[in-house]
Amino acid sequence: MAINCPYCKSKKVIAKNYGKKVGSAVGTVAGAAIGIPKVITGARIGASVGAIAGPAGIAVGTLAGGVMGALVGGVIGNTAGTALGEVIDENVLDNYHCLNCAKSFSLNPQKKRPLPPPYSSDPSHHSTPSEFDDYPT
Repeated sequence: MAINCPYCKSKKVIAKNYGKKVGSAVGTVAGAAIGIPKVITGARIGASVGAIAGPAGIAVGTLAGGVMGALVGGVIGNTAGTALGEVIDENVLDNYHCLNCAKSFSLNPQKKRPLPPPYSSDPSHHSTPSEFDDYPT
């Protein structure tokens, strides 16, 4: 889907995806940290399976089981963090950046802001009369 800048109508628009990037990194670290019990369980299972091959098998099995536990926790955390970051990008942040006019914007219709009026050097255009000017204060 081609995205046009709402300010200058340029097609030179990129997605910043800051929420997705941060969510992915935080989710991976948190998933690996929360996966520590899985690391211990994986190491125990690896040691049991490796016991068939003797002492070297126990060492390799423990290491492999621990690494697998951390990887599973990291992947689950990464997936959850990426999904949450995507939601934040689309609903909270101005996720798109125009390379032509250097403005950031969102495609979320609930976040639409009116475009600023064009600049005028004519002083008579600096203050506009309000519909409430006729009422006494």
